[in-house]
Amino acid sequence: MSKVTVFFKESYQELLHKVSWPKYADLQNSAILVLVASLIFALMIGAIDYAFENLMEFVYEDL
Repeated sequence: MSKVTVFFKESYQELLHKVSWPKYADLQNSAILVLVASLIFALMIGAIDYAFENLMEFVYEDL
């Protein structure tokens, strides 16, 4: 057998028998956590952007 074929067969066996896959509930909890964290981060960046935009308009208003 070629080395490539052996590699793919061993990789497949490892994925089936040695890897511990998370449960569906764990995946849902992780996805919700990432979604909430991303939303909070986006809101913070948006608020900072809004504040700097208003600050720059105030500073350069008279020029």
